[in-house]
Parts: sequence; structure tokens; C-alpha cells
Amino acid sequence: MTAMRESWGSRAGRWRAATLVAIGILAAGAGSATAAEPTFGTPSAEASFGRPIEFRQPVSDLGPVTRVEFLLWVADGTVPTVRLVPPPGPGATTLGFSLDVEAPHLLPNTPLTARWRLTAADGRTWLGPPVHVVYADDRFRWQTRASGVVRVHWVEGDPAFGARALRIAEDAVAAAEALFGVHEERPIDFFIYADQAAFYDALGPGTRENVGGQANAAIRTLFAQIGPGLLDSPWVGVVIPHELTHLVFDTAVRNPYHFPPRWLNEGLAVYLSEGYGSSDRSAVAAAVRDGTLQPLSGLTAQFPTRQEAFFLAYSESVAAVDFLVRRFGRDALVRLVRAYAGGVTDDEAFRAALGVDLAGFEAAWLADLGAPPPTRYGPQPAPPGPIPDDWRAGPGSSPQAGPSAGIDASGPSPTARGPALPGDGAGADVGRGVAVVGLVLLGLAAVGVGLALRRRRRSIGPGGGGEG
Repeated sequence: MTAMRESWGSRAGRWRAATLVAIGILAAGAGSATAAEPTFGTPSAEASFGRPIEFRQPVSDLGPVTRVEFLLWVADGTVPTVRLVPPPGPGATTLGFSLDVEAPHLLPNTPLTARWRLTAADGRTWLGPPVHVVYADDRFRWQTRASGVVRVHWVEGDPAFGARALRIAEDAVAAAEALFGVHEERPIDFFIYADQAAFYDALGPGTRENVGGQANAAIRTLFAQIGPGLLDSPWVGVVIPHELTHLVFDTAVRNPYHFPPRWLNEGLAVYLSEGYGSSDRSAVAAAVRDGTLQPLSGLTAQFPTRQEAFFLAYSESVAAVDFLVRRFGRDALVRLVRAYAGGVTDDEAFRAALGVDLAGFEAAWLADLGAPPPTRYGPQPAPPGPIPDDWRAGPGSSPQAGPSAGIDASGPSPTARGPALPGDGAGADVGRGVAVVGLVLLGLAAVGVGLALRRRRRSIGPGGGGEG
């Protein structure tokens, strides 16, 4: 028996060894089958204004992949937009993606970064190299002049035109830096269009009418429509500082959580570029007289689209900023702007800088104007419904005893608050009592049925017959 056991053990050992060798060979074969990895070449991107941007990625040794993704970063964004691309067929050597620049509209001077990501069936992934491209308005031959962080680009006009525009822009940036307590280090591009149609083509179909300038903080770019003969116009000395103030304001408050209300942003831009002028004062005074003043809480995002309300929104914004400086001081304004950089709420920022929340500030501003609180439109709180009499009764008293202590007895009666509902009043009490009695009887009946079934189960044996 001992010899037999040893012989069996040796055979089992040999089988195990052979099995392990076979598994190793299979694993090596599988590894060699999936060892091939794609090799990425140099990616490219071709961009021309108004046409889709064509991205291309050469790749070799491309085996079977189950997922192909095009990753796109816009400006200085940290999270890419991911677009799925159909996996290429056998033998493919180039990956391609066409980016539509009109859905949504892409502004000129927008920097883009793109990469490709491939995923195999076993879950392995490969990330291709980045390619950078700037979507530019290449319809014109731009002249450029730069100083410090500001770069001015213009189409029509002599060098003196660009020099004066640059000087206005530099002064505007310096004034905003001094107020907000920040220092600009990254370039700011200023594009001046002479033609209105070309200007609106650059800004896109969603641009509102009568817009003469627009700043986009994400790409640190200012667009303006200024003809060569208009550079000496007083309006130019307003629109350039106004828009550049927005860019410096964005630097001062930038955070990933919460942006200040629009009225504060626009109000500061008007305040620094032209001050609280007579036309804005007249518009606010007329709105106070007419009862058409718009609440600041209604000017936190987009301004109204109607022309009168649109311009009134700007007038109210600069009026609120002017009041803030007069009542709380210029240093408080700087503290307010810098508080937003911490990503706090509006109330937290106002309390930290002014000692009052946003509602308290608005109330003080309205009082300074001599204006009542603006009328609120839109959805309104629903009126309270009927209250049963016994909910108003105090402890130990009957429903007819009147309201309990601590509740305003002068308030309207339940029937005065709204129409009577089915089941209201004494009839509701009787109905509730009947319902309770019915539930108790149903419960007792259920218990009785349960006991009867239990006794019946006890009288029946496992085979279905009596215990005998």
C-alpha cells in the first residue's frame, strides 16, 4: 500500500507540474497576442474662421479597440469635453475628428487642446499626445501693437490709431488693477473691427443688437467695433475701459464655485469707465417716480432684453456701486470684490465686507433713493389653506373654545382663508371617528381569522389526514 501511494503521489505531482507548464505557455501566448500597443504619430489641427476645425492623429500598430474618444480642452479649462468616435476599421492609420465651430459658436482667439484616448477590450487605455491650436479670425490681415500685457490688433487705420487704442487700454487695465488690488500677468488681446457685419460675425448669432464691445474673460479677449474715424470719439474712451474692467474683475474674483452678481460686475465697469453720470441718475430717478425700479435680485444673471429695461439695469447697477462707495467707503468695495475670490455666497461676501447681507444692502440702497421695495412679479407664494378647528384649540379645551394661547386670535377664521373642503368641520370629526372604529373592527376580525386558521393547521398531520 505504501508503494502504491508513493506511485500515485509521484504521478499526481507530474500531472500538476505538466498542468502548470501548460498554463504558463498559454499565458505567455496570450500575453504576446495582446502585447501590441498603438504608436501615436504627431497630431495636427487645421483651423480657418467659419469652417470646422479638422483634427488628425496618425497611429500605427493599431489593434482591435472597442472605444475611441476625442478629448477637447477649451481655453484654460481643466475638464475636457469627451466625444465618442466610431472605432476605425482594420488597417486604419489615421484618426480624425471635425469640430463644428457654430454649435455652439466659437469665438475667435479661442485656444484649444485636443488628445485621443483608445480603449481595448481588456480595459487597457492609451492616451495620445496633445495638439494645440488657436481658432483665429483669419479673414483679415491684422496689424498688432503690444505693451506690457495688452496686445492691440486692428484692421483699418494707421499706426497712430493702434498706438492710441493701446494707450487707452493700458490706462484702463492700470486703473482696474489699482482698485481691485490685483496685478495682471497673462496677455490680454484687444481686437478692433472696423466693419459692423464682420464684428457681429465674430461674436456670433446670439449677440444682442447695439453691442459695440464685448469682453470674454475665459479667453482674455476684448472685441470692439471702432472705425478709424471714431477713435477720438468720447464713446471709445468709455467702451475700452468698460470692457477691460471686466477682464481685471474676473482676475480678482476668479474661483470655481460662485461668480458675483451681474449688477456688481457691470456697475463697476460703468463706475470706472464713466462714473455715475447725469443720464444714469435721471434714469434711476424716473424709475423711482414711476415705480418701475428693478430689484437687484433680478439683475444677478442676464439683464432684461427690452431696450428700456436693459439700459435701466446698467443705470441701477452703477447707482448701487456709487451708493456702496459713498456709504461704506472705497476700501469696503475692494474687500467685497476680494471676498468673492474665496468662492463664498453673496451674503457671505457682503457680510464680510460691509457687515450686512445682500438684502440688507439693497434695503439701504432703496432707502437712500427714497424708493419703496420694487414690486415682485412672477410666481407668488400660495395662500394658506383651511385649518381645522381642533388644530387651533388649546389643551383641554373644546374646538369651540377659540384659538389657544400664542396664536393670533384676530386672524381670519378657517372658512375665511379659503373655500371649505370635503370633510371640513364637525362632519370631518364624525367621519374620522367612524373610520377609526371601522379600522378597529377590521383588525379584530383579522385576528379571529388568524386564530382559526392556526387551530386548523394544528389538527392536520403532515400527510394531509388526521392524526388518528
